[in-house]
Amino acid sequence: MTVKKVHDRITPSINRINSRLELVPKAALDFFKKKTPKRSGTARRRTKLVNNKTINADYPYAKILDQGSSKKAPRGMSKPTGKFIEALVKIILKRK
Repeated sequence: MTVKKVHDRITPSINRINSRLELVPKAALDFFKKKTPKRSGTARRRTKLVNNKTINADYPYAKILDQGSSKKAPRGMSKPTGKFIEALVKIILKRK
């Protein structure tokens, strides 16, 4: 007995999901920058996406800001960005 594959229904769905998930790092960076307090603009300007997977806040006071020292970002930037990523991935995975 032989089994013949008539139609692959899984691969197109996986490809569609993967193409949407590729947009998550850039969206997370944009969200992170939006949450970063702006005084001189240095913090937002020096925050970059490294290897399309890591947000790098390359300025001396990044840790202090992320701990919530600013009235403009009392929860910092990392925690809200993490929640944003979780919500975005849930939306992507629920779509057909």
